[in-house]
Amino acid sequence: MDSINYAAFPAQCDVRLRQGDLGRNGAVSAIGMARWLEDARIRVKMPQFGRLVGAGEFSRHQIILVSQRVEVLAPVHRSGADALVHTGIRHIGRSSFTYQQAVFAGGRRVGSGGATVLLLGSAGPLALPDELIADLTDLSVPDASETTAAKPSAERRQREHYAFFAPLRARIADVDVNQHVNYLALATWYDEAVAVFAAAALDTDGLVPDLSPSSYRIDYLGEVTYPGDYEIGVLVHSFDAASVRYELGIFSGSTCLSIADATGPRDVLSAKSLGSACPH
Repeated sequence: MDSINYAAFPAQCDVRLRQGDLGRNGAVSAIGMARWLEDARIRVKMPQFGRLVGAGEFSRHQIILVSQRVEVLAPVHRSGADALVHTGIRHIGRSSFTYQQAVFAGGRRVGSGGATVLLLGSAGPLALPDELIADLTDLSVPDASETTAAKPSAERRQREHYAFFAPLRARIADVDVNQHVNYLALATWYDEAVAVFAAAALDTDGLVPDLSPSSYRIDYLGEVTYPGDYEIGVLVHSFDAASVRYELGIFSGSTCLSIADATGPRDVLSAKSLGSACPH
């Protein structure tokens, strides 16, 4: 737990709990909380950059999400209070910037996360304009003390790194206004892969226990499109009596399009079944 005073964050907004945010245990899932973080980021105002774009004084561009992270720290149930999401800017780069966020409900901190986004033009990354930098500076967190996660190693992009694969076909409902599979939809693919792995480990065709990860760190490396058949690689990085840490990757053939680190409950998964998907 960090020591940042989230009440002093520049942007705060209420997010209402929705039925679709709940997992099988009746509490908000990591995917549901990721939606809360997205809602809060969309509602952050950047007036100077908005005026620049509105006046047609900035070139055609896209704001692309390149990574996100979310962690459920405490359960939030339907009977609990609606959430308050605190949002600030942790890092400003040449062409990208990083959000830092925390979620509170019922007077306690229940989640954290953030995202890095890239300003992209037709020829590649664009330098952040002064107006956007000014907006981002106004949103900077008072103490960016959270450590920056190391970039995943190059071997994570190789099929040979993963011990188990779950096939998945893109669904039309996954496609967003940008005409590719939405990044939040991709997070549900990772949930699916963990469930398929658990079913194989438990040797069952029925409903597996609720082993959905409570935290994700996801990097997006390429565009996932519809129609398309994909495979999600699963590697058990480590485990203890209570939890399992997974390394995951989405592949189209030999091309890696996204990688993720996730932590979920161990529950009834045996050491033998987990060991079969560990690196050797």
